[in-house]
Amino acid sequence: MDGFNMPILFQHCKSSIPPCDFKPEPYQVRGLYLRVTYYKKPVFINQGYMQWLWDVDGRRYLDLFAGVATVSVGHCNPKVTETAEKQLRRLWHTTAIYVYPQMQEYAEKLASLLPDPLKVVYFTNSGSEANDLAVLMARLYTGNFDVITLRGSYHGGSPQATGLTSNADYKYPIPSSMGCHNTMCPDVFRGLWGGSHCRDSPVQTIRECSCSPGTNTHTHTHTHILSKSICFFLFSGHCQANDMYIRELNEMFATTVPSRIAAFFAEPIQGVGGAVQFPKNYLKDTYQLVREKGGICIADEVQTGFGRTGSHFWGFQGHNVFPDMVTMAKGIANGFPMGAVVTTAEIARSFGKGVHFNTFGGNPLACAVASSVLDTIKEDKMQENSAEVGTYLLTELAKLRDKYEIIGDVRGKGLQIGVEMVKDKASRDPLPPEAMAEIFEDTKDMGVLIGKGGLYGQTFRIKPPMCITKNDADFFLAVFNQAVQNYMERR
Repeated sequence: MDGFNMPILFQHCKSSIPPCDFKPEPYQVRGLYLRVTYYKKPVFINQGYMQWLWDVDGRRYLDLFAGVATVSVGHCNPKVTETAEKQLRRLWHTTAIYVYPQMQEYAEKLASLLPDPLKVVYFTNSGSEANDLAVLMARLYTGNFDVITLRGSYHGGSPQATGLTSNADYKYPIPSSMGCHNTMCPDVFRGLWGGSHCRDSPVQTIRECSCSPGTNTHTHTHTHILSKSICFFLFSGHCQANDMYIRELNEMFATTVPSRIAAFFAEPIQGVGGAVQFPKNYLKDTYQLVREKGGICIADEVQTGFGRTGSHFWGFQGHNVFPDMVTMAKGIANGFPMGAVVTTAEIARSFGKGVHFNTFGGNPLACAVASSVLDTIKEDKMQENSAEVGTYLLTELAKLRDKYEIIGDVRGKGLQIGVEMVKDKASRDPLPPEAMAEIFEDTKDMGVLIGKGGLYGQTFRIKPPMCITKNDADFFLAVFNQAVQNYMERR
């Protein structure tokens, strides 16, 4: 089957890989000259089709990482591929000093998907470039300099974006962007405060608390919990964990930054940080505080945008907030290098103080591909599929969490999912890297590619193309269950 050595790869897994009619072209390996360290034995990918990848030996893998949440509508999606081929025969590249139909039409189509007054679009080549540009625009517009992000955040690898990023693994011992500060991440699983009704997800944490979906539901049996500073709903239905994290943000305003700031950056769900979700009102309360300090609010939708969270097209919509600026990339063009910043006309006017130019940003080919991606998401109901299959995956993974002591948390929305691994549920200490690697390698060897993330590399990241099916989900669940079971039996 697809070149797999069946006795080796599937002898311990009861589920077989779902069928696929696509046949990859052969490839003869001549040598490997790149440094690749994600797996002990590098996976040498030759071809892809929708949710599937084939290596040079003809082995087929279910791709649940999608090039780091980038292949939004499937590898070599036929609709997008056809559009790209047509555009290649018409116009590859000119430059933004001219007007051409593809840029004009795509900008209008993209802006129509965002709320007023977010209607001015700037194109870049990547998410890092988009976030760099957003910082520059925020500083010009506000006249302020300092920018706040959350610990555990990832906003890119360029010198400027590295300052925004708050994860030591992506930093080097050289100066990065000045004026960037990181506040406590309101992680309701691993953070100081949190509980079982804090986040907008089909699956909540298993932390003990007296949270309730409704109000006035406290009993005397819950009073002992309050002294632990763990999340609980007040009689107004308000979550105290959110209050505690907002208090930490106020401490930053009082001690770390000037009285006026330029911007606050946040991913609606942290991506590289491990699909970390915040208390339901955290972004809403934070946006208010930031605006009081003269700053603008920037939603980094590089990983959460374009329907991936299922319930909404943009991740920020799930928080009931309205950002002043939205940055995006990755799924915008299904893996073709492209990014964008969308902001208001008022903020954009301040950008006229100098000349901004991006040679390749928004070139005709990129815009044609991105436009086809938007059409495909709508026509093939991929946002709806993200909600349906993602919710199924989350609820089934929660059953594995209840089965295994080392699965500490399952979280996310749609097809933006994290599975946090721990030594034990009581301590919530991260599962060591060598243990993570064992499960990771086993999962790959049984035919599924997933990602890793989190501050300690303790979270498996599941962010597949939005075309996956429930059959695919069942195959992954069987494989992952077996990989965890194999580890438990070996230790």
